[in-house]
Amino acid sequence: MRKILTAMTLVGALAVSACNTVEGVGRDVASAGNTVAKTADKSK
Repeated sequence: MRKILTAMTLVGALAVSACNTVEGVGRDVASAGNTVAKTADKSK
């Protein structure tokens, strides 16, 4: 349980530092969506 909490905290800190503006969050979410869509298209 402690390892999971530590990992989640680390990921959260990296996410906040990577996209410290609302615009940055939007770009990150859009990028993740595009990646999922491309992966889904490849698996068809």
